[in-house]
Amino acid sequence: MLSSIFIIVICAALLVYWFRYTCILLVRNGAEEAQSFSPAAQASFSFHDVQNRLGSEAQLDPLHHALQRDYEVLTYLVRHASGLAFESFEERLLVWDYQLMQGWYSVTKTAAPEQARSALREMASVLMILAGRIGNRAGVHGEA
Repeated sequence: MLSSIFIIVICAALLVYWFRYTCILLVRNGAEEAQSFSPAAQASFSFHDVQNRLGSEAQLDPLHHALQRDYEVLTYLVRHASGLAFESFEERLLVWDYQLMQGWYSVTKTAAPEQARSALREMASVLMILAGRIGNRAGVHGEA
């Protein structure tokens, strides 16, 4: 009985470790992919502005609300636009990572502001990657 509980706990810990490591790799590798996002489309979203303001902004809640608005717009587009969907497993992992970081932000915003700031930074990166992929799928190309 005790060994079964131990194995379940170890497997759960390894699953969480795999998930976080995979999400971190996806965010790092998706950074250059997100740079091809159209400047006109970037003006419609605030995740670039949030990333720029994270270093200097004292109040984090307005930045969180801006990211939440961007997330709602992206999910609305995916649900209602023809041919747009989170097709790959990587994109679904990124959505789950965004939701996990949103929860982590809620837990740490008062007790550990630097952890909350890091969660917002990752949330903005995830939204940038997802918006870039959706934009590429929809045929919106950046101008060089």
